[in-house]
Order: sequence, then structure tokens, then C-alpha cells
Amino acid sequence: MAKMIFVNLPVSDLSRATAFYEAVGAVKNPQFSDHTASCMVFSDTIYAMLLTHDKFRQFTPKAIADARTTSEVLICLSADSRDAVDDMVGKAKGAGGAADPSPQQDYGVMYGRSFEDPDGHIWEVMWMDVEAAANAQPATAAA
Repeated sequence: MAKMIFVNLPVSDLSRATAFYEAVGAVKNPQFSDHTASCMVFSDTIYAMLLTHDKFRQFTPKAIADARTTSEVLICLSADSRDAVDDMVGKAKGAGGAADPSPQQDYGVMYGRSFEDPDGHIWEVMWMDVEAAANAQPATAAA
């Protein structure tokens, strides 16, 4: 069985957060969702658990960070193409998120952008031409 990842995110408005993640392509799994949590499925192995602050506090004694003013984690999703990167960031912006809170990255064989959800969590979206990257020559230092 492949390893799975569940990213747990505290959200201030569960309905708004759920609608946002549906707009960027995640699907809500009602089996693991209720009035305190939405299980958002990106793939067979990647899930975002959107938790109300009260629910999130049940899992940690630490204060909940305000993702609009502090960073604790940057989450990166892979994309199938450069267009797919742009599409997801565009959907995020259209759903009330902010596009490109971090600088865009374009290295030819790698292309990435980011978006910020309504609670301030930053997601990176990255495409990489794996074959081209594997065949790329490493940079050498000037003598």
C-alpha cells in the first residue's frame, strides 16, 4: 500500500474553506466529514483535513498559528503540466484565494506557482519534466 499524507489545516470558516478547496479541484469525502471537519481528497494518497479551530485544538496543546502573518509549513502539490499549474492557481484566485504570494519559479524543466487560501495557508503547485531534469547537467562552479 502506498503511503498517504493527511495535511491537517485549521480553518476559521469550514463552509468557505470547503468550497474553496472544491473550487481548486479537491473532492469532499463525506465519510470523514462533519460539522467540524471536511476531508478534501486531492488524490488516492493526498488529503487535506480542514478542521474548525475547536476541532484542531483537540490534537495539539500549541496555539494555532495565524497563517496570514506567520508561516509554519509550505505545502506543495505536483501538477501534470505547466498549464495545470496555471489552471489550479487561477481557480484558487477565482475562489477567493490569492495568486502567487510567493515568487513564481521557472527553471525550464521545473515550473511552479503558489496560492494562498482564505485562511492564509500557502500551497505551491509545481510541474517538473522528470526526464529532462534527470538528463540535465549539473552546474559547475567557476574556477
